[in-house]
Amino acid sequence: MNTAGASSASDELYMRRALELAACGEAEGEVPVGAVLVHDGRVIAETWNRPIALSDPTAHAEVLALRAGGEALGNYRLPGTTLYVTLEPCAMCAGAMVHARVGRLVYGAADPRAGAVDSNLGLLGAPGLNHRVSVTGGVLGAECGARLQAFFRARRAPPCNE
Repeated sequence: MNTAGASSASDELYMRRALELAACGEAEGEVPVGAVLVHDGRVIAETWNRPIALSDPTAHAEVLALRAGGEALGNYRLPGTTLYVTLEPCAMCAGAMVHARVGRLVYGAADPRAGAVDSNLGLLGAPGLNHRVSVTGGVLGAECGARLQAFFRARRAPPCNE
């Protein structure tokens, strides 16, 4: 796990908000991933996974937060922002962060299968990229992971106890 920056009390505060947003996604039947985008100590975007609701495979929490952040700042570049997300981003989301010039990523649970930041690929530190995103992983990782595990456990449970 890349811990380029140590976590702080504010990291935990924003990650707790991302967990609340993940619960909103879960209530809609989405995989419970929440994201909060912060600029200059102010939340400029909050969202959760919505690919099912929006019929959009790119509607991951991170991408939706970046879109809303771009609108809030009136710019497709988001330097100086910190993106808080409850699950380690996939390759698509990591690439979007590089293109948006996000300053820092803080994530909760590692994703050993699809995580493209630390678990696999290491995209945010890949040589040849013209932007580096500072990464702090594992903030409230146990809580973030437990929410996801409970969600998938419930999905796999048989509908009746026979």
